[in-house]
Amino acid sequence: MTNDIRTAKGTLIIIGGHEDKTDEKVILKEVARRVGKGKLVVSTVASHHPEGYFEEYERVFRELGVREVVELDIRDRQEAREEAKFRLLENAAGVFFSGGDQRRITSQLGDTPLYSCFQTIYDEGGVICGTSAGASVMSDVMLVSGDSDESYRLGDLRMAPGFGLIRGVIIDQHFAERGRMGRLLGAVAQNPRYIGLGIDENTAVVVEGGVQFRVIGEGAAYVIDGEKVSYSNVSEGRQHAALSIHDVRLQVLSEDDAYDLALRIPMPSGKVKEASQKSRKEAAEKEAADK
Repeated sequence: MTNDIRTAKGTLIIIGGHEDKTDEKVILKEVARRVGKGKLVVSTVASHHPEGYFEEYERVFRELGVREVVELDIRDRQEAREEAKFRLLENAAGVFFSGGDQRRITSQLGDTPLYSCFQTIYDEGGVICGTSAGASVMSDVMLVSGDSDESYRLGDLRMAPGFGLIRGVIIDQHFAERGRMGRLLGAVAQNPRYIGLGIDENTAVVVEGGVQFRVIGEGAAYVIDGEKVSYSNVSEGRQHAALSIHDVRLQVLSEDDAYDLALRIPMPSGKVKEASQKSRKEAAEKEAADK
């Protein structure tokens, strides 16, 4: 079975948070390389107190050669419908969502003209980036809250609709640092057709065309695949009981490892092109059949 893939011409850079801004800056260099000589829009909407967020990113991205860096700050949904805000995205080569609270991003921007513009930028070949909360909103189902540092307890998880830039995936960030394996397993147990994607800090996955991703940065990305799960106690266990889940599949990927979302397989670097051609064809055929 292939996953429910959303194909696009653009690139997603999904960051696990706390990306390096002072030393090698591997992840932000990748963002700058993708933006090239174009405009980068930095959205600070996720933060309740955005002061200083934009200035830091502006400094780093200008040091990395991005010529035009502008801020998109939205404090309420009415602002998201203002023409002046919409014009900030004109001719943008990329958008970068900073960290904070993912619910602020979706509640302020979801189903607005700005949201449609993000989709268009991605579909037409631009780059959409998100760190921490900005990473979580990339998927069609996003994790909102759930305890970390312990086994998942039934009922202790909240999810909500995300932006749907990448489908069939649930994303969690600050993954190893905050002990979030349990809660991502809980999310997959509730949605076994979805892949769980956990991303460490100062680590990112670069998603090409919505079909496959490559890992960059100093940590790891964790892929939890529940397609062949044979049993879980999600529907029958008592409230707050520990999760039981059998035959779940886990892949741990580090820098330069790749993963095909359509085929649900990890790939050594030499196999990326071959697998990409196959998965793109299958995803395109499935998308056409669904229309």
